[in-house]
Amino acid sequence: MVSENVSHVGAAPIINAMIAVTGAAGFLGSAVIWGLNQRGERGILCVDTDLSAHRYPNLKPLRYSAYLCHDEFLAAMARGAYKGRLAAVIHLGACSSTTEINWDYLRQNNLAYSKTLCQAAMDGGARFIQASSAATYGDGAEGYSDDHARLDTLKPLNLYARSKHEFDLWARDNGALDSIASLKYFNVYGSNEWHKGDMRSMVCKGYEQIRDTGRVRLFKSDRPEFPDGGQRRDFLYVKDAVAMTLWLLDHPEHHGIFNVGSGVSTDWNHLMGAIFAALDRPPVIEYFDMPDSIAKAYQYDTRADVTKIRAAGYTAAATSVEDAVREYVVEHLMPGKHLEPQ
Repeated sequence: MVSENVSHVGAAPIINAMIAVTGAAGFLGSAVIWGLNQRGERGILCVDTDLSAHRYPNLKPLRYSAYLCHDEFLAAMARGAYKGRLAAVIHLGACSSTTEINWDYLRQNNLAYSKTLCQAAMDGGARFIQASSAATYGDGAEGYSDDHARLDTLKPLNLYARSKHEFDLWARDNGALDSIASLKYFNVYGSNEWHKGDMRSMVCKGYEQIRDTGRVRLFKSDRPEFPDGGQRRDFLYVKDAVAMTLWLLDHPEHHGIFNVGSGVSTDWNHLMGAIFAALDRPPVIEYFDMPDSIAKAYQYDTRADVTKIRAAGYTAAATSVEDAVREYVVEHLMPGKHLEPQ
């Protein structure tokens, strides 16, 4: 929309058909559009919940063909208005709050919407890629394998995760996993997440704490095998999440559920240390008791099993936490910049 100087790198752009991206004004949606712009794609239909979202900062630097409100888009898809006109639908729009307690809302907004859109995309011959979540793995007792045979063993710990898990079960039971890709994103962080409030990554929130107070606060551990701040996550830089998503867009022969993560487990102390290092400051970390409301659904150690996507042919290495955090902090958080076409 702004820059005429979009680099043509990576795979060749899809021609004569648009790609629809839902949740376009959000964190991952705008990053995926950025990734499409980077490889020369401009035939993009942006979809989001607010008619004014096309004016949001995340979309301003990006190039796309049209913008639609999500309800209008779903209705058009359901009546076949885009049949043969869309090469793909990348469905990243949803309520992603892990503390949302209104199941009726999540069932309609996250689950029913996704089912209808998925069926319409398949009926129209479009590649359908859906955002699931690592939250579907619950406390991790059943591991983090994206093997379809493990789906019935998973026990999500919050309603957001339940909405994502129930879509995956529906897709399996109705044969959709034979053609679509449902992506279980792990802890993605990076530019364009400012609007997410308390759901922003701890890199973003930690940077702000350090900037404002000189220190950062982390939860104490309630388990003896994990020291305070030693709880672990699979942290994935947003540019790597985009690369994995677009790889699956380019390879429709691969379908089903895929973990989108680094395959590496990193503790919170190490992650915060990377922020302090990027700011050239010594680490100052305080620990406080975890609220009961969070403790009940807290994951202590997550790591994506990326065997399936690697076996499918995705070979790019994930950016190290140190390099990714430094780039995010120095090039985006400190100047207050968003991802922009180059």
